[in-house]
Amino acid sequence: MRKLCFCISTLFIATVLSSCSRSPRVTFYTLNSEVKSEAVLAAPHNGSLLIESVTLPDIVDRPQLVVRTNANRVEILETHRWAESLKSGIPRLIADDLEGMLGTVKILSSFQHSVGNPEYRVLIDFVRFEATPGDSVNIEAEWSLGRVLDGTPITGHFHQREQVNSVGYESIVAAYSRVLNALSEDIAKSFRSEFAVKQ
Repeated sequence: MRKLCFCISTLFIATVLSSCSRSPRVTFYTLNSEVKSEAVLAAPHNGSLLIESVTLPDIVDRPQLVVRTNANRVEILETHRWAESLKSGIPRLIADDLEGMLGTVKILSSFQHSVGNPEYRVLIDFVRFEATPGDSVNIEAEWSLGRVLDGTPITGHFHQREQVNSVGYESIVAAYSRVLNALSEDIAKSFRSEFAVKQ
């Protein structure tokens, strides 16, 4: 009887250890440029623009996706993660967007290995970067754009809420990309207005 109990206990422990050793599947997400070729409006200007820095609220500056479940509660999703940090993914996305929108202007981000000596720079401070599953994403940011060597930078305030098209975290990431594209358009419009060579 004692031997039987020992065998059952051993089998139970082995089963528990086996189940514990199986890690849950992790899904990784990336932001994607929403600029379409037919939407490109080139700026008649040569030069380079650096996406110099991006700051984020501490709560979302992490590998996991973070979603809001109510006014006072968020959920940090351990099995749904960014494939790259937001502090590198957002500048990459905005650089991709601006490259299409501004045509002849060379766009750089601070996470590239070599940025040379850019003529212009952009700084973006995100004060809100939120997602509510099945509802919307909400992005609010302050940005500045100016010459590196001289001049007072242009500043702008951006705030947009975007509906999530379907249930699931992939739709949240797609909505984030669409809103960031709108932010890029805001910056590109100001650049064309203030710095593009008038023809």
